Amino acid sequence: MIVEPVTLSGKHVRLEPLTLDHFPAIREVGLEESLWRWTPVQITNEVELRSYVETALTDGDRGVALPFVTIEASTNTIVGSTRFGNIDTAHRRAEIGWTWINPRWQRTAVNTEAKLLMLTHAFETWNCIRVELKTDSLNEKSRTAIARIGAREEGIFRNHMITASGRFRDSVYFSIIDSEWYSVKARLTEMLALQK
Repeated sequence: MIVEPVTLSGKHVRLEPLTLDHFPAIREVGLEESLWRWTPVQITNEVELRSYVETALTDGDRGVALPFVTIEASTNTIVGSTRFGNIDTAHRRAEIGWTWINPRWQRTAVNTEAKLLMLTHAFETWNCIRVELKTDSLNEKSRTAIARIGAREEGIFRNHMITASGRFRDSVYFSIIDSEWYSVKARLTEMLALQK
């Protein structure tokens, strides 16, 4: 499992390694209040958003994350960000998360194809045996979306995080394991064919 910056490209979306050069475009789409409702960190201004990006880059430098900007392919517009995190090469597992997409591009093929590209990379390039996804237990929209792609809900980690507001967050964990990957891939491919 060799973790190094890579560009993942599809018909609808391109995931490029995140750099500080992307920050002006990220700022244009990333200060939408609704994006940060369920995240442990609060992003309400440019300084907080820049700190979020810098943390992602630091985790990338440490080899525990691989952050991307999410680019709509047809317009070459940055519409959000996502990353591999909690990368564990010894046990061939990684988490997909820290995903946000500006509401103008939600419910399009962008996120579906991004997940397909990332999962394909995890299982077919890195040979992962497990990919994890998690979300706030109160975030029904995210829970539904993760289950819809075929990830299996494993349980709730109670008092898992303390959010910026001081709320104790319960996190719902999901996973896809290697023996499930090809059925999940077929499901995502079918979903993508139905989206614009």
